[in-house]
Amino acid sequence: MESGQTLTFDALVVGGGIAGLQSALDLADQDFKVAIVEKDATIGGKMIRLSKVFPTLDCASCITTPKMAAAAHHENITIFTYCDLNSLERTGEGIVAAITQRPRYVDANKCIGCRKCEYSCPILVNDEEQGGFSARKAIYIPFSNAIPQIALMDIEHCMLCGKCEKVCPTQAVDYFQEPQDFTIVARTAVLATGFDLTPMETKQQYGKGNIPNVITALQMERLLAPHGPYARVLRPSDGMEPDSVAFVQCAGSRDKSMGVPYCSRVCCMYAIKQAMLLSGALPLADITIYYMDIRAFGKGYEQFFQNAQAMGIQFVKAKVATISEGENGSVTLRYEAQDGEGVTTADHDLVVLSLGMVPAWSPEGRCAVSTGSDGFIETIQPKIAPTLTDMEGVFVTGVAAGPKDIVDTIAESGAASMEASKYLASIAEPKKEAA
Repeated sequence: MESGQTLTFDALVVGGGIAGLQSALDLADQDFKVAIVEKDATIGGKMIRLSKVFPTLDCASCITTPKMAAAAHHENITIFTYCDLNSLERTGEGIVAAITQRPRYVDANKCIGCRKCEYSCPILVNDEEQGGFSARKAIYIPFSNAIPQIALMDIEHCMLCGKCEKVCPTQAVDYFQEPQDFTIVARTAVLATGFDLTPMETKQQYGKGNIPNVITALQMERLLAPHGPYARVLRPSDGMEPDSVAFVQCAGSRDKSMGVPYCSRVCCMYAIKQAMLLSGALPLADITIYYMDIRAFGKGYEQFFQNAQAMGIQFVKAKVATISEGENGSVTLRYEAQDGEGVTTADHDLVVLSLGMVPAWSPEGRCAVSTGSDGFIETIQPKIAPTLTDMEGVFVTGVAAGPKDIVDTIAESGAASMEASKYLASIAEPKKEAA
């Protein structure tokens, strides 16, 4: 692709997670030309990083990978990864998106995904894809089923030894690659920008991310995954199998002092899911979930909760006030029990924080769509048309509009694609009448 190029499509989907993929596939199957713009080096979003999904405990990768492959091979879909969306505005031409392709320092047209560059690289860096528990090379493919299978160079850690360039059979390594700006013009757009978790570093009462054996829920997903960093569950500080594991609910949501006063909906269910998987991986471990309220709102979710209780997982109704480092790598929770015991403490080998959801992308200064007080994109008819925004021809789906589970996200993505296709049909009708 040349810098300054303008590309034309029927629809633009911003975000290549499960929401964006579903919307793009639904539109492409209606014979619309669709562009997917994704900020990561691979499509798949958060779901491809999960181990299993609740309440069925189906493999997350088994659900997501076929959709990734279907989008990658669909003749009506073009995927742009490792890109930044600088602006999205409506003009006389339609929806105009200004996009920057960040440099991979690897020519995407030449790379064949052989990974010889990765194998030859001498530098090891913490692998974010594995929760920081294992290492990757300075030039790498994010994970085995990443799409596209194109290498990416971490230029901050590369020491420019030239080994990757020497072994590349197609001469794809390019140390001098520059960012490229290009424009996409579309007639409609779907925003599927997803979510991030509230950062641990801001939570002083939870150790500000400095306690080794306090991890996030996404890190626990990697420990539980069959292709995770250890192939079993070990605590980070010393590689020991934990005998006692605690889940702290509402650790970053339903708390005005942290700036996230709302409930993130899915935290209870994913904690129960992880606790059940842990019970299978560590049959002798004591597993405790500290909660304020249990939100089991979907089909089969209440039964899922009851199954966890029947398995011996302990549920303690309490608000954890502080977390501190104990002796021999243990973690001390100080909490107020709601059963009348008052303020007490408990020690655990490993603690998982069920962090809240926050928007992964802000339209402020980039796009004219409105956001609510929580930062999520606002919908103008949430009861009857939850994908409509206040910007003509622009629709929203998934967690970009507010916290929700995977089932609701996929259903809403289908609704967004239908709203977009109806809009495309409506703007095409006047042209037919004029002709």
